[in-house]
Amino acid sequence: MNRFLIVKNFIHLCMIFNKKLALQTAKHLLQINAIKLNLENPFTWASGWKSPIYCDNRIILSYPKIRSHLSDIISKKIAQEHSDPLIIAGVATGAIGIAMLVADKLKLPFIYIRPEPKKHGQKNQIEGHLNSKLPVLVIEDLISTGKSSINAVNSIKNAGAKVIGMIALFTYGFEMTKKAFINANVNVQTLCDYEHLLSVAESEGEISTFQKERLKTWRKDPSAWNN
Repeated sequence: MNRFLIVKNFIHLCMIFNKKLALQTAKHLLQINAIKLNLENPFTWASGWKSPIYCDNRIILSYPKIRSHLSDIISKKIAQEHSDPLIIAGVATGAIGIAMLVADKLKLPFIYIRPEPKKHGQKNQIEGHLNSKLPVLVIEDLISTGKSSINAVNSIKNAGAKVIGMIALFTYGFEMTKKAFINANVNVQTLCDYEHLLSVAESEGEISTFQKERLKTWRKDPSAWNN
């Protein structure tokens, strides 16, 4: 078996590492306000969607214990599943920090991927040295529609390198996103997802059971959701 392939039960799915870690991560994200829930005054995404949830995982970098804890978990997961050298890639801008921490802990090369090539200079989209002989593992801070994540993967592939998978801190788990990753042949693992976030938010008194159900409704069809 190719040692660079993600284990079978993770193929083509946005799967969490394990339930305990997902709940723990959700608690961290809520405690530091990296994830905000507001049903009455929803946020507006760049896509134009009205959303009762906003996620900014870059805030993690401001909390040394949490950033160290999460980067340790990702590093150990990678070390367990990949024994040969590889490259760690962060998706700009949100995942650059956490991906750099992981690469440093594992003593591995690091690159990051811009949303598009620069308009000046060398017009790079990939920053850093990409050795196309080494496989690449992509780190994401957040997966929503999956467009920016898949764009990063495609830029690496177009540069001649092999992408062996992606690890994300959090995913909303939209059905359309899952299908997009399947079509792009990208294997994804996450530390936390929407279901576990709602479970922790309810248990911590952040939301009521009624609000939890409304939040579930948004996830089913976010483009048509009306608060």
